[in-house]
Amino acid sequence: MKALVAGATGETGRRIVQELVNRQIPVKALVRDQDRAKSILSPEAELVVGDVLDVDSLTKAMTECTVLICATGARPSLDPSGPYQVDYEGTKNLVNVAKGQGIEKFVLVSSLCVSQFFHPLNLFWLVLYWKKQAENYLENSGLKYTIVRPGGLKNEDNSDPIVVSSADTLFEGSIPRKKVAQVCVDSLFKDDYQQRILEIVAQSTEV
Repeated sequence: MKALVAGATGETGRRIVQELVNRQIPVKALVRDQDRAKSILSPEAELVVGDVLDVDSLTKAMTECTVLICATGARPSLDPSGPYQVDYEGTKNLVNVAKGQGIEKFVLVSSLCVSQFFHPLNLFWLVLYWKKQAENYLENSGLKYTIVRPGGLKNEDNSDPIVVSSADTLFEGSIPRKKVAQVCVDSLFKDDYQQRILEIVAQSTEV
């Protein structure tokens, strides 16, 4: 197994890279700025420069990889096309190249509440809407997949257990990014996580 992580220098992506390194799974990190990535990511991660909107760079990046974890996301900006470009078109590009490159498993980090069109987060250029369209594209791609929908993301870890639920059943809650990374890497191995949407939060008592 060799993993490619898209969005590797993001707050969640860098934790996914570290989780793969911790489990001694060879990992390529797709980055746009190699110097910045070197200051963020484990030296054990292989850096490959590319962009989800550049198909040729994705083809090169996926060489020798067997699994792909996508943790990309549009940054808040005044550009209304950001979520459409990154969260939808970028993910579509990853899916299309993954099919051509023989990727055996695609893990997509999405978000809770993507099915709620009138959610306040959609005021940010329909970010949840475009994440949901990317989910639909992956589900219909023919690839083996797991879609991970975390609650509100926290940079600090905690000891609260992870609650895993099915699609459109959790609508609030938060989770440390480190735990999201653990679920993403677990989904490469757990049979009951295949072809599923996993909604995840961390809390001290079961829902």
